[in-house]
Amino acid sequence: MQYASAVGLVRTILIILLIYFGIKILSRLFTPFFLKFVAKKAEERFGGQFSQFQQQKKQNPKKEGEVTIDKMPKPKSSNKKVGEYVDFEEID
Repeated sequence: MQYASAVGLVRTILIILLIYFGIKILSRLFTPFFLKFVAKKAEERFGGQFSQFQQQKKQNPKKEGEVTIDKMPKPKSSNKKVGEYVDFEEID
């Protein structure tokens, strides 16, 4: 049977603290680069979508005031199985 020693306990605590502070320092160093990378990718994606929209707009020039309907809305049917409406009054 093995027993824990004070030296082993202190050594383990120091290793855990070293790893914790190491990760904390490295995250502060690399976070700006990571955020810059993410912002650049988002800008490219949104810029691509905007350029596609601009190209579609140039391909389909419309006169000012012209209205187009792509799809007719479906008429909504009422549900006849709801039952009848009963008016009520609150009693104090």
